[in-house]
Amino acid sequence: MKKNSPFDWIAVSVQKRVFFLVLGLTLMVGVSLLALGSPLKTSAAPSGILSYEFAGTLDLAREIVDSWGTKGRVFAGLNLGLDYLFLVSYTICIGLGCVLLARSVAGRSRFLHSIGMILAWGQVGAGLLDALENYALIRVLLGSARDYWPVVARWCAIPKFLLVALGLIFILLTAVLGVTNSRNA
Repeated sequence: MKKNSPFDWIAVSVQKRVFFLVLGLTLMVGVSLLALGSPLKTSAAPSGILSYEFAGTLDLAREIVDSWGTKGRVFAGLNLGLDYLFLVSYTICIGLGCVLLARSVAGRSRFLHSIGMILAWGQVGAGLLDALENYALIRVLLGSARDYWPVVARWCAIPKFLLVALGLIFILLTAVLGVTNSRNA
């Protein structure tokens, strides 16, 4: 059997159940990250951890970290640590969602099937970018004076968010198309 997706290691017969289990985990961890991120919104970081991810310079990243204070740094560390679980869960969730929907339209559209499989692999790339981004942000949080860490974080965050957004758009549009086509059948 030809390998088409990064999730071929999960038996096809259980992929839908795995998707829903991982969706639950992703939502649970996502809500936890939102709660941990709430104290990170300051005048220097109006978007909290997102401001930090996109800082791009050591001076701005340090200004953000300083604005958090000691307690905020703890919340940032917890947020970045928990994000490693989140990146695994959303990678599997969105990627497997792309695979399931791509497979469901394979008979009607080879193009959509191919796009879904490419975006499933893209989610793996997003997860890897997120892991490197977190590492760079942790280095700055721990006091690294290397100018490149905020640059690395920013240039990992941009394609990561793009890949995640494309995966979610594919899932939404393909799900809507699937519902529309099944109603018209």
